[in-house]
Amino acid sequence: MLFNSLHFFIFFPVVFLVYFLISHRFRWLWLLVASSYFYMVFIPKYILVLFFIIVIDYFAGRMIEKSAGRKRKMYLLISIIANVGVLFLFKYFNFFNSNLASLTNFLHWNYSPASLRFILPIGLSFHTFQAMSYTIEVYRDKHPAEKHFGIYALYVMFFPQLVAGPIERPQNLLSQLYLPKKFDYQQVVDGLKLMVWGLFKKVVIADRLAILVNTVYNNVDSYSGFQFAIATVCFAFQIYCDFSGYSDIALGAAQTMGFRLMNNFQRPYFASSIMDFWRRWHISLSSWFRDYVYIPLGGNQVSKLRSSLNVMIIFLASGLWHGANWTFVVWGLLHGFYIILSRWTINFRRWMVRKIKLNKHPRLHHFEQILVTFILVCFSWIFFRAEDLNQAFKIISKMLIGFRQFIVGLLTADGKMWSSLFEGPELGLSRGGLFVATLSVAFLIWVQYIQRNTDIRDMLRCRPTWQRWSLYYLVIIIIAFFGVFDEVPFIYFQF
Repeated sequence: MLFNSLHFFIFFPVVFLVYFLISHRFRWLWLLVASSYFYMVFIPKYILVLFFIIVIDYFAGRMIEKSAGRKRKMYLLISIIANVGVLFLFKYFNFFNSNLASLTNFLHWNYSPASLRFILPIGLSFHTFQAMSYTIEVYRDKHPAEKHFGIYALYVMFFPQLVAGPIERPQNLLSQLYLPKKFDYQQVVDGLKLMVWGLFKKVVIADRLAILVNTVYNNVDSYSGFQFAIATVCFAFQIYCDFSGYSDIALGAAQTMGFRLMNNFQRPYFASSIMDFWRRWHISLSSWFRDYVYIPLGGNQVSKLRSSLNVMIIFLASGLWHGANWTFVVWGLLHGFYIILSRWTINFRRWMVRKIKLNKHPRLHHFEQILVTFILVCFSWIFFRAEDLNQAFKIISKMLIGFRQFIVGLLTADGKMWSSLFEGPELGLSRGGLFVATLSVAFLIWVQYIQRNTDIRDMLRCRPTWQRWSLYYLVIIIIAFFGVFDEVPFIYFQF
């Protein structure tokens, strides 16, 4: 079920009202039934895959807690193998097999690859990682094994964050499922505000920009490098508003019922370095890899070379987590390369800053760091959005040619050279559509700039009633008149 669908606009009020009307003793069951229905709207039979993971990890957690020594580790491995095995079967088997076939063909070996005709279950990477975090935390003695099977099932299946996160830890969510919740007007209002803001980001910004991005990226031969640069920047905001919009709706829906989910985004395009970007972007995933992979590998408490290898392993895993395609692998490794390069060149960069006296202008220096980080992130998004590596490299080649034309046109004041930058068909949006998209992105940036010090909801509470409600109605009117209501799936549903 899509958050931006009429189905959800009927489903959620019903779930919310019944939740507060029934006794606390039955609320977990009501949420579990609602979550099962929410998931089964996509492909009903895949609830069995989710049920298989839940059963394995529930009993694995119980056995880990009761066992010691090698048995304890064995039950953890059973849990991890089951989760990773399901993930591999549905998401990576065909990718692995096709690459193995390419290798054997190169070596002139006789190998006929088999393929599985599975549709990837919605959000499989999210709920398998959430399930694994539970058994790992039980193994580390940081959380007791859950004895109530229904509560554990709800921990994995809680509908607001079931298909696209945030990837919760048992310490945060499991304990909340036991606490009695009272109707809190302010909490409900704050949750609804967050849901509306998430919907604004999704249907007004992300889905409108998607029209432009899809038009350009689906017609590589028709557009110039400059137009691809525009489309890539648009994709940066599209994917951010799409994913963070989902997260806002998820957090808001949970908050209306008294649940607090972890924040998944913290103004990532205001990051001043790639490392800072990953502290702000998809926080639940980056912290998952940090806690369960990077630190166990030694983190940065090892030699510089080994630490760099650990970084590359993490970002290789992150790339593969996002999809079974070499474009995602390159995207992940590129971010790993950025971080390693920044670590190895930190002294040189500090020297350069002092040399050109940029340190005397801290605001300008900070802006320069944000701009460079944004450009590097946008460059990596090319691989994320491209269908394959050939398309990605073709786009990059066109952009380099366009950049050269831009520099030549700038230096020579050649009007024909300058106009050649804009050669190509329309970008898919009318002038009015481009204006709405540009104004919406500018509004988003303004709001996030304000939120650097405080949550805008807290700030609005201090304003007069007429100002607050005027803004609320304005956002709702903008959604109603300028939203794209084609029920476009969220990008991260495919992961």
